[in-house]
Amino acid sequence: MSHLFTPITLGKLALQNRIIIAPMCQYSAEQGKATAWHRIHLGHLALSGAGLLIIEATAVEAAGRITPYDVGLWDDATEHALATVMHDVKKYATLPLGIQLGHAGRKASCDVPWRGGGTLSPTQGGWQTFAPSSLPFHPQDNSPLAMTPARIEEVKQAFIDSAIRADRLGFELVEIHAAHGYLLHQFLSPLSNQRKDEYGGSLENRMRIVLDIFREVRQALPENKAVGVRISATDWVEGGWDLAQSITLSRELAALGCDYIHVSSGGLSPKQHITLGPNYQVPFADAIKKTMSIPVIAVGLITDAEQAESILRSGQADAIALARAMLYDPRWPWHAAAILGAKVQAPPQYWRSEPHDVKGLFKS
Repeated sequence: MSHLFTPITLGKLALQNRIIIAPMCQYSAEQGKATAWHRIHLGHLALSGAGLLIIEATAVEAAGRITPYDVGLWDDATEHALATVMHDVKKYATLPLGIQLGHAGRKASCDVPWRGGGTLSPTQGGWQTFAPSSLPFHPQDNSPLAMTPARIEEVKQAFIDSAIRADRLGFELVEIHAAHGYLLHQFLSPLSNQRKDEYGGSLENRMRIVLDIFREVRQALPENKAVGVRISATDWVEGGWDLAQSITLSRELAALGCDYIHVSSGGLSPKQHITLGPNYQVPFADAIKKTMSIPVIAVGLITDAEQAESILRSGQADAIALARAMLYDPRWPWHAAAILGAKVQAPPQYWRSEPHDVKGLFKS
Protein backbone atom coordinates (compact mmCIF):
# COMPACT_ATOMS: atom_id res chain seq x y z
CA MET A 1 0.00 0.00 0.00
CA SER A 2 1.29 3.45 -0.88
CA HIS A 3 2.54 5.44 2.11
CA LEU A 4 1.81 8.68 0.28
CA PHE A 5 -1.88 7.82 0.12
CA THR A 6 -2.35 6.66 3.70
CA PRO A 7 -4.25 8.99 6.06
CA ILE A 8 -2.53 11.22 8.60
CA THR A 9 -3.72 13.54 11.34
CA LEU A 10 -2.28 16.95 12.17
CA GLY A 11 -3.53 17.49 15.69
CA LYS A 12 -7.23 16.68 15.40
CA LEU A 13 -7.37 17.41 11.66
CA ALA A 14 -7.64 14.22 9.59
CA LEU A 15 -6.16 14.23 6.08
CA GLN A 16 -7.04 11.60 3.48
CA ASN A 17 -3.43 11.40 2.26
CA ARG A 18 0.01 12.89 2.92
CA ILE A 19 0.19 15.29 -0.01
CA ILE A 20 0.09 18.91 1.16
CA ILE A 21 -0.16 21.87 -1.18
CA ALA A 22 2.29 24.38 0.28
CA PRO A 23 1.55 28.12 0.46
CA MET A 24 2.38 29.91 -2.78
CA CYS A 25 2.29 33.71 -3.02
CA GLN A 26 0.25 34.95 -5.99
CA TYR A 27 0.78 38.73 -5.63
CA SER A 28 -2.71 39.30 -7.00
CA ALA A 29 -4.60 40.99 -4.16
CA GLU A 30 -5.94 44.54 -4.10
CA GLN A 31 -5.01 46.43 -0.93
CA GLY A 32 -4.80 43.12 0.89
CA LYS A 33 -8.14 41.89 -0.44
CA ALA A 34 -8.37 38.53 -2.21
CA THR A 35 -9.68 38.72 -5.77
CA ALA A 36 -11.21 36.57 -8.50
CA TRP A 37 -7.70 35.31 -9.26
CA HIS A 38 -7.63 33.61 -5.86
CA ARG A 39 -11.02 32.03 -6.49
CA ILE A 40 -9.71 30.52 -9.73
CA HIS A 41 -6.27 29.60 -8.36
CA LEU A 42 -7.48 28.03 -5.12
CA GLY A 43 -10.56 26.55 -6.76
CA HIS A 44 -8.69 24.24 -9.08
CA LEU A 45 -6.11 23.30 -6.44
CA ALA A 46 -8.96 22.42 -4.06
CA LEU A 47 -10.07 19.77 -6.58
CA SER A 48 -6.59 18.26 -6.92
CA GLY A 49 -7.02 15.24 -4.63
CA ALA A 50 -4.30 16.39 -2.22
CA GLY A 51 -4.74 15.90 1.51
CA LEU A 52 -4.53 19.59 2.45
CA LEU A 53 -4.35 22.98 0.75
CA ILE A 54 -2.63 25.82 2.65
CA ILE A 55 -3.25 29.19 1.05
CA GLU A 56 -0.48 31.68 0.50
CA ALA A 57 1.36 33.70 3.13
CA THR A 58 -1.30 36.09 4.39
CA ALA A 59 -0.18 39.33 6.03
CA VAL A 60 -1.34 40.03 9.57
CA GLU A 61 -1.00 43.78 9.00
CA ALA A 62 -0.57 46.04 5.98
CA ALA A 63 3.10 46.75 6.81
CA GLY A 64 3.74 43.00 6.87
CA ARG A 65 3.06 42.45 3.17
CA ILE A 66 5.93 41.34 0.97
CA THR A 67 4.49 43.39 -1.90
CA PRO A 68 1.56 45.80 -2.23
CA TYR A 69 -0.30 42.90 -3.86
CA ASP A 70 -0.16 40.36 -1.01
CA VAL A 71 -3.30 38.90 0.52
CA GLY A 72 -4.01 40.17 4.03
CA LEU A 73 -6.32 39.32 6.90
CA TRP A 74 -6.04 42.32 9.21
CA ASP A 75 -9.42 44.04 9.10
CA ASP A 76 -13.07 43.57 8.18
CA ALA A 77 -12.49 44.47 4.52
CA THR A 78 -9.75 41.89 3.98
CA GLU A 79 -11.75 39.31 5.92
CA HIS A 80 -14.87 39.93 3.83
CA ALA A 81 -12.93 39.63 0.56
CA LEU A 82 -11.38 36.34 1.61
CA ALA A 83 -14.77 35.13 2.85
CA THR A 84 -16.28 35.47 -0.62
CA VAL A 85 -13.45 33.39 -2.09
CA MET A 86 -13.64 30.80 0.67
CA HIS A 87 -17.41 30.43 0.30
CA ASP A 88 -17.08 29.27 -3.31
CA VAL A 89 -13.91 27.20 -2.87
CA LYS A 90 -15.10 25.30 0.21
CA LYS A 91 -18.44 24.51 -1.43
CA TYR A 92 -16.72 22.13 -3.84
CA ALA A 93 -13.34 21.39 -2.24
CA THR A 94 -12.39 17.73 -1.78
CA LEU A 95 -9.89 18.57 0.98
CA PRO A 96 -9.54 20.76 4.10
CA LEU A 97 -8.11 24.27 3.76
CA GLY A 98 -5.46 25.94 5.88
CA ILE A 99 -3.94 29.42 5.90
CA GLN A 100 -0.38 30.59 6.50
CA LEU A 101 -0.12 33.79 8.55
CA GLY A 102 3.02 35.86 8.26
CA HIS A 103 4.79 39.19 8.41
CA ALA A 104 7.59 40.10 6.00
CA GLY A 105 9.53 42.39 8.37
CA ARG A 106 12.56 43.86 6.58
CA LYS A 107 11.67 41.91 3.40
CA ALA A 108 8.41 43.87 3.03
CA SER A 109 7.70 46.75 0.62
CA CYS A 110 9.01 44.99 -2.49
CA ASP A 111 7.78 44.84 -6.06
CA VAL A 112 6.31 41.66 -7.53
CA PRO A 113 8.81 39.02 -8.73
CA TRP A 114 7.96 39.42 -12.42
CA ARG A 115 9.05 43.06 -12.16
CA GLY A 116 12.30 42.19 -10.43
CA GLY A 117 11.15 42.11 -6.80
CA GLY A 118 13.24 45.12 -5.78
CA THR A 119 12.55 47.31 -2.76
CA LEU A 120 9.89 49.97 -3.29
CA SER A 121 10.28 53.46 -1.86
CA PRO A 122 7.24 55.30 -0.47
CA THR A 123 7.01 57.30 -3.72
CA GLN A 124 6.81 53.99 -5.61
CA GLY A 125 4.01 52.64 -3.45
CA GLY A 126 6.22 51.18 -0.72
CA TRP A 127 6.38 51.85 3.01
CA GLN A 128 8.67 51.94 6.04
CA THR A 129 9.66 48.43 7.10
CA PHE A 130 10.25 47.00 10.58
CA ALA A 131 12.64 44.34 11.86
CA PRO A 132 14.27 43.11 15.07
CA SER A 133 17.28 45.31 14.31
CA SER A 134 17.93 48.15 11.89
CA LEU A 135 19.71 45.90 9.40
CA PRO A 136 18.54 45.81 5.77
CA PHE A 137 18.34 42.58 3.76
CA HIS A 138 20.51 44.05 0.98
CA PRO A 139 23.08 46.73 1.95
CA GLN A 140 21.58 49.11 -0.61
CA ASP A 141 18.04 48.77 0.78
CA ASN A 142 16.49 51.36 3.07
CA SER A 143 17.08 50.32 6.67
CA PRO A 144 14.13 48.94 8.61
CA LEU A 145 13.14 50.48 11.93
CA ALA A 146 14.20 48.40 14.91
CA MET A 147 11.01 47.30 16.65
CA THR A 148 10.27 48.72 20.07
CA PRO A 149 8.77 46.43 22.73
CA ALA A 150 5.42 48.12 22.10
CA ARG A 151 5.70 47.40 18.37
CA ILE A 152 6.50 43.76 19.10
CA GLU A 153 3.34 43.50 21.19
CA GLU A 154 1.32 45.01 18.32
CA VAL A 155 2.62 42.37 15.92
CA LYS A 156 1.91 39.58 18.38
CA GLN A 157 -1.66 40.79 18.71
CA ALA A 158 -1.94 41.05 14.93
CA PHE A 159 -1.13 37.34 14.59
CA ILE A 160 -3.75 36.48 17.20
CA ASP A 161 -6.40 38.69 15.61
CA SER A 162 -5.74 37.26 12.14
CA ALA A 163 -5.91 33.71 13.49
CA ILE A 164 -9.31 34.45 15.01
CA ARG A 165 -10.47 35.84 11.66
CA ALA A 166 -9.15 32.70 9.93
CA ASP A 167 -11.12 30.53 12.33
CA ARG A 168 -14.23 32.58 11.62
CA LEU A 169 -13.71 32.04 7.87
CA GLY A 170 -13.73 28.29 8.34
CA PHE A 171 -10.07 27.47 7.86
CA GLU A 172 -9.30 24.16 9.53
CA LEU A 173 -5.58 24.83 10.02
CA VAL A 174 -3.38 27.84 10.77
CA GLU A 175 0.31 27.81 9.92
CA ILE A 176 2.60 30.43 11.48
CA HIS A 177 5.27 31.52 9.01
CA ALA A 178 8.67 31.60 10.72
CA ALA A 179 10.73 30.80 7.62
CA HIS A 180 12.24 32.27 4.45
CA GLY A 181 13.81 35.31 6.05
CA TYR A 182 10.56 36.98 7.05
CA LEU A 183 9.96 38.71 10.38
CA LEU A 184 9.79 35.75 12.77
CA HIS A 185 12.80 34.15 11.10
CA GLN A 186 14.58 37.51 11.43
CA PHE A 187 14.10 37.30 15.20
CA LEU A 188 15.45 33.74 15.24
CA SER A 189 18.67 34.36 13.34
CA PRO A 190 21.67 36.07 14.98
CA LEU A 191 22.50 37.47 11.54
CA SER A 192 19.43 39.71 11.56
CA ASN A 193 18.74 39.98 15.29
CA GLN A 194 21.32 41.99 17.22
CA ARG A 195 19.01 43.17 19.99
CA LYS A 196 20.21 43.53 23.56
CA ASP A 197 16.85 43.03 25.26
CA GLU A 198 14.75 39.96 26.05
CA TYR A 199 14.21 39.29 22.32
CA GLY A 200 17.88 39.14 21.35
CA GLY A 201 21.18 37.54 22.22
CA SER A 202 20.66 34.02 23.57
CA LEU A 203 18.77 31.33 21.70
CA GLU A 204 16.08 31.45 24.37
CA ASN A 205 15.58 35.17 23.75
CA ARG A 206 15.63 34.90 19.95
CA MET A 207 12.97 32.16 20.05
CA ARG A 208 10.76 34.13 22.42
CA ILE A 209 8.50 35.89 19.89
CA VAL A 210 7.86 32.70 17.91
CA LEU A 211 6.97 30.72 21.02
CA ASP A 212 4.83 33.57 22.38
CA ILE A 213 2.88 33.90 19.14
CA PHE A 214 2.38 30.16 18.81
CA ARG A 215 1.21 29.85 22.41
CA GLU A 216 -1.28 32.70 22.12
CA VAL A 217 -2.62 31.64 18.71
CA ARG A 218 -3.05 28.09 19.97
CA GLN A 219 -5.00 29.36 22.99
CA ALA A 220 -7.18 31.61 20.81
CA LEU A 221 -8.34 28.79 18.52
CA PRO A 222 -10.65 25.84 19.17
CA GLU A 223 -8.97 22.52 19.94
CA ASN A 224 -10.19 20.99 16.69
CA LYS A 225 -8.25 23.53 14.62
CA ALA A 226 -4.69 22.48 13.80
CA VAL A 227 -1.85 24.93 14.40
CA GLY A 228 1.64 24.37 13.00
CA VAL A 229 4.80 26.33 12.22
CA ARG A 230 6.94 26.58 9.10
CA ILE A 231 10.63 27.10 9.75
CA SER A 232 13.82 27.53 7.78
CA ALA A 233 16.07 24.85 9.22
CA THR A 234 19.22 26.77 8.30
CA ASP A 235 20.26 30.14 6.90
CA TRP A 236 22.93 28.40 4.79
CA VAL A 237 25.33 31.03 6.17
CA GLU A 238 28.07 30.39 8.73
CA GLY A 239 27.17 31.87 12.11
CA GLY A 240 23.47 32.07 11.30
CA TRP A 241 20.40 30.06 12.24
CA ASP A 242 21.14 26.35 11.86
CA LEU A 243 19.79 22.84 12.24
CA ALA A 244 20.77 22.45 15.90
CA GLN A 245 18.83 25.61 16.82
CA SER A 246 15.92 24.44 14.65
CA ILE A 247 15.75 21.19 16.57
CA THR A 248 15.61 23.10 19.85
CA LEU A 249 12.88 25.39 18.55
CA SER A 250 10.87 22.46 17.18
CA ARG A 251 11.04 20.63 20.49
CA GLU A 252 9.92 23.76 22.35
CA LEU A 253 7.00 24.17 19.94
CA ALA A 254 6.03 20.52 20.33
CA ALA A 255 6.00 20.95 24.11
CA LEU A 256 3.53 23.83 23.67
CA GLY A 257 1.16 21.67 21.62
CA CYS A 258 2.32 22.39 18.08
CA ASP A 259 0.57 20.00 15.69
CA TYR A 260 3.36 19.78 13.09
CA ILE A 261 6.61 21.33 11.86
CA HIS A 262 6.91 22.30 8.19
CA VAL A 263 10.62 22.27 7.33
CA SER A 264 12.09 24.51 4.64
CA SER A 265 15.36 26.50 4.65
CA GLY A 266 17.10 29.71 3.63
CA GLY A 267 15.77 33.10 2.65
CA LEU A 268 17.34 35.19 5.40
CA SER A 269 20.55 36.39 3.78
CA PRO A 270 21.75 37.12 0.24
CA LYS A 271 25.01 35.46 1.35
CA GLN A 272 23.38 32.03 1.48
CA HIS A 273 25.06 29.25 -0.48
CA ILE A 274 22.55 26.50 -1.31
CA THR A 275 23.39 23.38 -3.26
CA LEU A 276 20.16 22.68 -5.10
CA GLY A 277 19.09 19.18 -6.05
CA PRO A 278 16.25 16.70 -5.54
CA ASN A 279 15.40 16.30 -1.82
CA TYR A 280 17.96 18.96 -0.86
CA GLN A 281 15.96 19.99 2.23
CA VAL A 282 14.73 16.54 3.23
CA PRO A 283 17.72 15.78 5.52
CA PHE A 284 16.65 18.71 7.72
CA ALA A 285 13.15 17.27 8.09
CA ASP A 286 14.69 13.86 8.82
CA ALA A 287 16.93 15.23 11.57
CA ILE A 288 14.06 17.12 13.21
CA LYS A 289 11.69 14.15 12.94
CA LYS A 290 14.17 11.95 14.81
CA THR A 291 13.83 14.18 17.91
CA MET A 292 10.04 14.34 18.30
CA SER A 293 6.77 12.52 17.78
CA ILE A 294 4.67 15.21 16.08
CA PRO A 295 4.40 15.10 12.27
CA VAL A 296 7.13 16.67 10.19
CA ILE A 297 6.50 17.90 6.65
CA ALA A 298 9.30 17.79 4.06
CA VAL A 299 9.78 20.06 1.03
CA GLY A 300 12.49 20.80 -1.49
CA LEU A 301 12.53 19.84 -5.18
CA ILE A 302 10.23 16.89 -4.63
CA THR A 303 8.69 16.45 -8.07
CA ASP A 304 7.63 12.86 -8.75
CA ALA A 305 5.51 10.23 -7.05
CA GLU A 306 8.22 7.61 -6.50
CA GLN A 307 10.49 10.24 -4.94
CA ALA A 308 7.77 11.33 -2.49
CA GLU A 309 6.91 7.73 -1.69
CA SER A 310 10.55 6.90 -0.96
CA ILE A 311 10.90 9.78 1.50
CA LEU A 312 7.91 8.53 3.49
CA ARG A 313 8.88 4.84 3.31
CA SER A 314 12.36 5.63 4.61
CA GLY A 315 10.85 7.51 7.57
CA GLN A 316 12.49 10.83 6.72
CA ALA A 317 9.20 12.72 6.99
CA ASP A 318 5.52 12.18 7.70
CA ALA A 319 4.09 14.20 4.82
CA ILE A 320 5.22 15.85 1.60
CA ALA A 321 4.54 19.48 0.67
CA LEU A 322 4.51 20.52 -2.97
CA ALA A 323 4.46 24.05 -4.36
CA ARG A 324 5.88 24.66 -7.82
CA ALA A 325 5.21 21.07 -8.82
CA MET A 326 1.53 21.68 -8.10
CA LEU A 327 1.47 24.89 -10.13
CA TYR A 328 3.00 23.02 -13.06
CA ASP A 329 0.68 20.03 -12.66
CA PRO A 330 -2.45 20.85 -10.61
CA ARG A 331 -3.53 17.18 -10.91
CA TRP A 332 -0.25 15.87 -9.50
CA PRO A 333 -2.04 13.78 -6.83
CA TRP A 334 -4.18 12.05 -9.49
CA HIS A 335 -1.11 11.12 -11.51
CA ALA A 336 0.79 10.02 -8.39
CA ALA A 337 -2.10 7.78 -7.34
CA ALA A 338 -2.15 6.17 -10.79
CA ILE A 339 1.60 5.49 -10.62
CA LEU A 340 1.48 4.13 -7.06
CA GLY A 341 -1.69 2.06 -7.49
CA ALA A 342 -3.71 4.13 -5.03
CA LYS A 343 -7.10 5.84 -5.05
CA VAL A 344 -7.67 9.58 -4.91
CA GLN A 345 -10.60 11.90 -4.22
CA ALA A 346 -12.06 13.66 -7.26
CA PRO A 347 -15.29 15.58 -7.87
CA PRO A 348 -17.98 13.58 -9.71
CA GLN A 349 -17.95 16.11 -12.53
CA TYR A 350 -14.48 14.79 -13.45
CA TRP A 351 -14.99 11.04 -12.99
CA ARG A 352 -15.37 10.46 -16.73
CA SER A 353 -11.80 11.68 -17.25
CA GLU A 354 -10.43 8.53 -15.59
CA PRO A 355 -8.11 6.80 -18.10
CA HIS A 356 -9.07 3.25 -19.10
CA ASP A 357 -5.80 1.77 -17.87
CA VAL A 358 -6.34 3.04 -14.30
CA LYS A 359 -10.03 2.31 -13.82
CA GLY A 360 -10.93 2.61 -10.13
CA LEU A 361 -8.50 5.51 -9.57
CA PHE A 362 -11.17 7.89 -8.31
CA LYS A 363 -13.13 7.44 -5.10
CA SER A 364 -16.24 9.36 -4.16
